[in-house]
Amino acid sequence: MTRPKLKIRDLTLRDGQQSLFATRMNQETINKLLPFYEDANFYIMEVWGGAVPDSVMRYLDESPWNRLRTFSKAMDSKSEHPKALLSALSRGRNLFGYVPYPDSVLEGFYKEAIANGLNVMRIFDALNDIDNVKESIKLINRLGGIADGAVCYTVDPKQEAPAEEGGFFGKLKSMFSGKPAPEKIFTDEYFVDKARQMEALGAKIITLKDMAGLVNPSRAASIISALKREVKVPVDFHTHCTPGYGLASSLMAIINGVDILDTNIWWFGGGSAAPAIELIWIFCQRMGVEVEVNMEAVGRIRNGLLDARKNLAQFDLHKDDMQRPFDPLKDQLPPEILALFDSAIDFAKAGDEIALLDACHKIEAYFGFPKPNELVKTAEVPGGMYSNMVAQLRDLKSEDLLEDAMRLIPMVRRDAGLIPLVTPTSQIVGNQAVLVALDRKNGKPDYTNKSNQFISLVKGEYGHT
Repeated sequence: MTRPKLKIRDLTLRDGQQSLFATRMNQETINKLLPFYEDANFYIMEVWGGAVPDSVMRYLDESPWNRLRTFSKAMDSKSEHPKALLSALSRGRNLFGYVPYPDSVLEGFYKEAIANGLNVMRIFDALNDIDNVKESIKLINRLGGIADGAVCYTVDPKQEAPAEEGGFFGKLKSMFSGKPAPEKIFTDEYFVDKARQMEALGAKIITLKDMAGLVNPSRAASIISALKREVKVPVDFHTHCTPGYGLASSLMAIINGVDILDTNIWWFGGGSAAPAIELIWIFCQRMGVEVEVNMEAVGRIRNGLLDARKNLAQFDLHKDDMQRPFDPLKDQLPPEILALFDSAIDFAKAGDEIALLDACHKIEAYFGFPKPNELVKTAEVPGGMYSNMVAQLRDLKSEDLLEDAMRLIPMVRRDAGLIPLVTPTSQIVGNQAVLVALDRKNGKPDYTNKSNQFISLVKGEYGHT
């Protein structure tokens, strides 16, 4: 019987540092780490896109194109046999920005990106509007790159009680009102259908992109298994650990046959980032799954990342309570911790989500990873959206309205067309929820104050909702 294999997309130098350290890793630090990456055997390294180009220019006074070229030279990305494929994250028609660009700009940008060493462009649209990604998929393929079609995961919004009947009695009334429950929109079939359309357009990889970490283990099992049945190209799973699902859902994705898993290396893993590859490796070792990575090389990168993290201390929310050092190739784990790994595997295979999550949370607690963010879990929003709302209310000297604004997000989402929450729609909806909270505080009708971006979103300028 052939041993199952798992490919890894390493996010450490893009999504990892963006999720945890405000994307402030400079070129000098990256240059010290790159020699260790050359023999790590990652299938893909995500190194560009997202907030990297903006932050590199805005805060570090460096060239994002030089960063890409440096990665390309180190990983030999333009050769027939690169040491790793280099990937970037693109917002489809919005590229790395917040507004739609014409096809001529898309073509010119992708042509330069591929010429400078990019191999894989992961393309998503904040509305999951296929019209907004189809030209990018076609262009990437025609220009010699690999188009990775990312379907953004989201959940149906929770019901909001009317403002005058909120709290317990408002909920009670809605329960017994006799109104039928709203139709579920974001079903497994919804995500699979988007994936099928992207594959038909030429996507060579399909990613389930869980930007907020909201895919719980049972949904990871059902969606990944459905994708494996319905599409022929490799399936990738991307998630975050913010609300506490990331490690358990990644395990469930592996059990259900995912081809590629997105991870970070120890000091840049967990919390609001993706799971640490070291924990994933232990799970795979105990299940007989071959992780196609050189873990000795990963250890050398891990040692370098500790110094890199210390240099980013001013942006590190957990600099005083970092996870404990750990080398899975050398450090002996106590029997009770190894038993937790085995129990988690058994619970995952049995579909016992509560017990699985409990075991994974105990594993993370043993190593000192951050606890689940209960506010993000309850509100079902990306962590960055929450922090942006906090900053906006602080600027308005209205921090007391945070809970009101968070409760208004489901209403604003529905009014905007039932949209997923990912950049830039998450920022637009969060901003408008704050404005509606201010309207109510001042005794004005909802949407007395509207942002220009929210108006554009409702008018359809960002795409089909």
